Amino acid sequence: MKTHRLDAGPETVHWGYFDASLKPLLTIDSGDEIVISTVSGPPSALPPPNSGLAVPDALRAIHAAVAPKLNGPHILTGPVAVRGAKVGQVLEVRIKAIELLYDWGYNAIRPLAGALPDDFAKARLIHIPLDRARMVGRLPWGLELPLKPFFGIMATAPPVAWGAVASPPPRRNGGNMDNKELVAGTTLYLPIHVDGALFSVGDGHGVQGDGEVCITAIETGLVGTFALHVRDDMKLEWPLAETPTHVMTMAFDPDLDDAVVIALRDMIKLICARAGLSREDAYTLCSLAADLRITQVVNGAKGVHVMLEKAHLVR
Repeated sequence: MKTHRLDAGPETVHWGYFDASLKPLLTIDSGDEIVISTVSGPPSALPPPNSGLAVPDALRAIHAAVAPKLNGPHILTGPVAVRGAKVGQVLEVRIKAIELLYDWGYNAIRPLAGALPDDFAKARLIHIPLDRARMVGRLPWGLELPLKPFFGIMATAPPVAWGAVASPPPRRNGGNMDNKELVAGTTLYLPIHVDGALFSVGDGHGVQGDGEVCITAIETGLVGTFALHVRDDMKLEWPLAETPTHVMTMAFDPDLDDAVVIALRDMIKLICARAGLSREDAYTLCSLAADLRITQVVNGAKGVHVMLEKAHLVR
């Protein structure tokens, strides 16, 4: 196993979109670890010079040299190819560690956006100092909020036939899932749509509630350590994840009810496969023990994740 490093910079990011035609920045072997740094925020989101908050040189360089495409706000580091990955297989992403890159984050409210698009007539941007040692963010009214960092976006490349697609809506290849459960120690499984898988990551969040209702979390830069494994023994249509204690199915759709149906059906399939139960028993178990959660409601395609304790899958 080797450990690789890929840092965000003008030559290593794609801003606002996914595209299967993007060339990999490096190719690693299945099972290798890779450390990837990410940055977040357009020029308008930078803290003022007198704030005492440090802006990474890489972010300023990206602003000067890279233009966003398709109106996507997310600056994504990658893609990284995994040697031997084939269409139809699954990329297993073991999230080994997530660390803060910035000493600040930001949160924005925009009119005509978020879960309450008509309720706030003026835009607002706030900067939130982040304390690495204590792992808290200090909000303007004095509240210190514990940080639980995760990447809002982890994705494989979309199918070639899709062409370039904007980054905001999550899709079958993952993307802007904004799932707060995908912290260090969690494993994410993503369908592979092009050879090499082409993994990209970004949209660092210091902390977020389920729903991400105002359309932003604490948006910040993060450094992630990932072990990427090709799984030729799995097939998926939608992303799947495992925490140390739970299994989690996910789905995304403009209609929240449709996302519920997809994620719940996938959980029933998972229970049947792992526990050997009938579909009827699996459905009952979901009703008694699974938690159906709203991941986010602000990205065009709304998200649902269904969580079930692994202890309930023992045969």
